[in-house]
Amino acid sequence: MNRKRNVVGAALLAMCALALFATAGCKGQGAGSDVMARVNGRKVLRTEVEKYYRNQTEGQQPPSTEQAQSLRLSILRELIENEILLQRAEKLGLLATDEEVDLKLGEIRAPFTKEEFDARLKERGITLEDFKRDLRRSITVEKVLNKEITSKINISDGDISNYYNQHKAEFNLIVPQYHLAQILVTTQPSPQVRNLKNDKAQNDGEAKKKVSMLLNRLESGEDFATVAMNYSEQPDTSATGGDLGFIPENSLQGDKQAYEAINKLKPGQFTPPLPAADSGTHQVFGYRIIKLISKEPAGQRELNDPRVQQAIREQLRDRREQLLKSAYYESLHNSASIENYLADQILKASGQ
Repeated sequence: MNRKRNVVGAALLAMCALALFATAGCKGQGAGSDVMARVNGRKVLRTEVEKYYRNQTEGQQPPSTEQAQSLRLSILRELIENEILLQRAEKLGLLATDEEVDLKLGEIRAPFTKEEFDARLKERGITLEDFKRDLRRSITVEKVLNKEITSKINISDGDISNYYNQHKAEFNLIVPQYHLAQILVTTQPSPQVRNLKNDKAQNDGEAKKKVSMLLNRLESGEDFATVAMNYSEQPDTSATGGDLGFIPENSLQGDKQAYEAINKLKPGQFTPPLPAADSGTHQVFGYRIIKLISKEPAGQRELNDPRVQQAIREQLRDRREQLLKSAYYESLHNSASIENYLADQILKASGQ
């Protein structure tokens, strides 16, 4: 029933856009070597595709020819969708302003010193103007989708009541559930490790020192979610403040050490550093600090419970939003003139 939120929102989208790039040309039919596609006559350049391609493959084993082309097609498809939305934004008068870009840039810069932020740009081989251009694009797309889709979604009390009556069993907790958050520090970080500080322990000794430092920060009163976003090395939860969602008690009992430590906590408290081990081999690969956000007892949750209503509202909104966005993209595609030279080239090369 928990919905994980990306608490840094468009900021992380922009940090993903820091993924920038180089090389490997693909010549489009009749388009010249620098053009991979056109959207209503506007060019999508090879350099745009290649900068994102290099960022997504950097530090990994080189993909096969087929995998590389598939990734380029996926990147190009996203750039085409963005261009369609940017053109729509022009018609609606929703292009991001300089003030909006500067405000979001300030939010993204806030966790870093100037030297740290400049180092991140340099690491990816981009300039501040490159970054601001991608940020402007992400803000603009967000504004269009909010006006055309999100702002028009309304979930009524009747919708919530109908869903509850049809799915009442979903709200009957057979066993207690624990809402947890976690900060993870690994001994052998992979390239997929991401956090706002880009901070990674490189070995067991560094991991022990780092998790001890983070415990000191928490005990000094620093916010758990903020520390997780800045330093946790768990790729799928660091962006959401380490939120693990609700975990059934019987699932948690499989990790005896964590279960015993968590059951000593009151909501809002956190464990001391605990070893993180592979469930199969039991080999330790890092250390973690777990916070108990809340504990839900077993039993039926009734419709008048505000948490039940909120969970249903969010679920119905998410479903409706995804459906409407999908239909919206298709509608815009139908009315756009799109020429994908990379797709044509791949088919031609295969003899199709």
